[in-house]
Amino acid sequence: MLLKTKNLMKAFGGLKAIDKVDFELPSGEIRGIIGPNGSGKSTFFNLVSGVYDPDPGSYIEFNGHDITNEPPHKIGALGLSRTFQLLRLYQDMSVINNVMSGYHTRVKYKFFEAVIGRKKIWDQEKEIKDEMMELLSFVGLADYAELNASELSGGQRRLLVLARAIAMKPKLLMLDEPAAGLSPVNVDNLMKIIMQLKDKYGLTLIIIEHILKVVMDTCNIVTVLDHGQKIAEGTPNQVKDDNAVIEAYLGKKMNDEEMRKALAV
Repeated sequence: MLLKTKNLMKAFGGLKAIDKVDFELPSGEIRGIIGPNGSGKSTFFNLVSGVYDPDPGSYIEFNGHDITNEPPHKIGALGLSRTFQLLRLYQDMSVINNVMSGYHTRVKYKFFEAVIGRKKIWDQEKEIKDEMMELLSFVGLADYAELNASELSGGQRRLLVLARAIAMKPKLLMLDEPAAGLSPVNVDNLMKIIMQLKDKYGLTLIIIEHILKVVMDTCNIVTVLDHGQKIAEGTPNQVKDDNAVIEAYLGKKMNDEEMRKALAV
């Protein structure tokens, strides 16, 4: 398994945000995580990526490494990259420099080489820039490479965040509500790009998303959280047919026809 959690727990005061969650993700899969507001989805991401420390007794393993109490930069260096609900860009930096900032964990030269081996460093910087331009072209932002990030539209900024996360060359990419605020047309475009990125870069992905169409149309398996607990897991069709999922979202049990209408995508 590429990612595994056992007995994963996190409480804030008396509130159990994540409560004994066991989770397994094989390489090459696109996994969706859904649940109503406050179900623990983003807390799960924050625990796996090292933003939060889990409670005692928890275990997190990534690519064969115990990362339970590792800081974010060490987890990132192992090949785990993520995005956040709130866009975190360097607004006064160019689009290309924003993407190149995601590559910093992969830079090979050391300080001494930077001082005395200028040509070697310049050559490597050019290689990196060419590679990042190819990535920008792939997500449709090559023409905006020299603009400041602040000049992009909301949809373009989301693509830039995605490109920067890809620039880290991750084994696992975790996307936290990548379609938030996008128009239906841009949601469809984003879904296509995500699928193309998976194939081009051999990614494994976890997607948190409130727009169920994104999850149901792109994910192999969907995990459902409610009040910090895993209440269902299966294919998109299996999850849509699970009464516990519908009750978690709408607070009541429903027959099959009502259920499909409620989760229509």
